[in-house]
Amino acid sequence: MKTPKRLEPLVDDGLIDEVLRPLMSGKEAAVYVVLASGETRCAKVYKEANKRSFHKLAEYQEGRKVRSSRKSRAMEKGSRYGRREQEEAWQNAEVDALYRLADAGVRVPKPHYFIDGVLLMELVVDDEGNAAPRLNDVELDPEQARAYHRVMIGEVVKMLCAGLIHGDLSEYNVLLTGTGPVIIDLPQAVDAAANNNAEKMLKRDVNNMAAYFGRFAPELLRTDYGAEIWSLFEHGKLHPDITLTGSFKRRDQDADLSSILREIDAARDDFQGNRQQGGDKDGDADDDESGWDEYR
Repeated sequence: MKTPKRLEPLVDDGLIDEVLRPLMSGKEAAVYVVLASGETRCAKVYKEANKRSFHKLAEYQEGRKVRSSRKSRAMEKGSRYGRREQEEAWQNAEVDALYRLADAGVRVPKPHYFIDGVLLMELVVDDEGNAAPRLNDVELDPEQARAYHRVMIGEVVKMLCAGLIHGDLSEYNVLLTGTGPVIIDLPQAVDAAANNNAEKMLKRDVNNMAAYFGRFAPELLRTDYGAEIWSLFEHGKLHPDITLTGSFKRRDQDADLSSILREIDAARDDFQGNRQQGGDKDGDADDDESGWDEYR
């Protein structure tokens, strides 16, 4: 096929031997099957920001560190230079996440190069050597659905133990190979400790998995792994090999308002009594009441 313009520099530099065919086009990138170093790989070409359909970028970028203060200021101002740097940071996030998650044992494609908005990485294949299908493109029996769901929950846990949350996990960005699911599309990966939306995104990722696999095994729709995982993470008890139950007991008991008010009144009386012991000498006992009101 004709070499896409964005891939021409990689072909000229010898990083890609030949572009074989387009693989897919998504909301953030177009992916091609290429021949590189004698191996069949894929090249992910990121779309320009004004051509992407991915929304709520700021929500995902919260907590990401920018090494240069100049770049950070430019990104905040939204200047042309800042937008370019923001776009580069968005793309670099996937590369960083792939290396970080691979080191943590998470099933993700192996990255090779990232140059000029093109990510060259492993082509995930099925048992026949063809490009692996997305979960959305396969039919499962209940037993398969339960097994793959267990695997995906385990991958989510390993990701969180590595400090990351996918943030957009669904049946559309999980590939199914002969050895199980592989997670793809990570430019929106979230720093679990630095993003205020982390808990919400983790639970959404987990619920998306339950909703998909629940089509084939309906009992999975009644699980609550997201809340359980996040609670363990918050309390420092989450580890990659943890055994989960899929249930989480929430504390929904109503507050005892009468008891709270009694405690407030008692504290108020103590406050006034202590202040009056020293305040009456200076004739400023009347100010104590207003002081308590201000304190409250």
